Amino acid sequence: MSETSELTELYSAIEESARLFDVPYSHDTVSPILTAYQDAIPNSSIAFRMGTGKRYSNDVDWRFTVPPGDVSPYDVALSHGLIESTGHPVFSLLPQVAERHDVNFYGVDFGVAGGLKKMYVAFPADGWLRLSTLLDLPSMPPSVADNLDFFTRHGMAGQQIPTLSIDYRHRTVNLYFNGLPTDKDSVRSIFQDLQLPQPSEQLTTLSERAIGAYATLGWESSKIERFSFSIVAENPADLPVPMEPEIEKFLTGIRHRAADDKFFYYAAASSTGEEIYKIQSYYRFKPWLNPMLESESAAPGSRDD
Repeated sequence: MSETSELTELYSAIEESARLFDVPYSHDTVSPILTAYQDAIPNSSIAFRMGTGKRYSNDVDWRFTVPPGDVSPYDVALSHGLIESTGHPVFSLLPQVAERHDVNFYGVDFGVAGGLKKMYVAFPADGWLRLSTLLDLPSMPPSVADNLDFFTRHGMAGQQIPTLSIDYRHRTVNLYFNGLPTDKDSVRSIFQDLQLPQPSEQLTTLSERAIGAYATLGWESSKIERFSFSIVAENPADLPVPMEPEIEKFLTGIRHRAADDKFFYYAAASSTGEEIYKIQSYYRFKPWLNPMLESESAAPGSRDD
């Protein structure tokens, strides 16, 4: 990829985000990813994310969108050595999705320190899927079917799914749901059903503003590993609770934000009972993503880990 002034600025922003969060930055980690997707980067929406808790404390993640085409982002990653297929079903899931369903756009997540981590698939607005459809995919984790009763009890089995993401590093998937109740009583009921400690007042207050929720599941266990709520705001000051101090410090310090930015805040609980908070802001935002913002993560250029 040629070192244009725009690309130089992007590298500078990525390095700056690492410095703000005390994460080691290596050009040798970031450059192969941007080079592999150099054709998509100039027209991508680009966002940066960081979070609290052990899982997120040692990296800053960046994500960009990729349009559908003759070659999928998974194939690009494979051919450039960004991921290495081991025969695990996590590596065949995205090709199965793309073969069976229309795709609006893809997304790629990478860590400044950790390299490529995740890919997501956003479906067209008239082609959102239901849980029953995803269960037909041979490589979908068995844990999704194992939790069908849970999804049914909490009104998710019948909801449309605008996006799913695949985490190659942790071998998990995120299923994003729209339209389910996120009032405090409903959230407490979800936590009780998952045998999690009762959520804090901060988490339930945030959940009331959620535009979507997602569950994280893997292949090694039937347990839902995380359950998360996504909140969008024009400005961090619009949030009903203060941000976590480390997130506020990070967001205040970063220079590069899109003029028409959408601000995403994520509140989650893991199977260990730990509450996690994440922030996402856009470095560059493309207006064609506007319709997708009605569903939280469908712009996982918006949506998750």
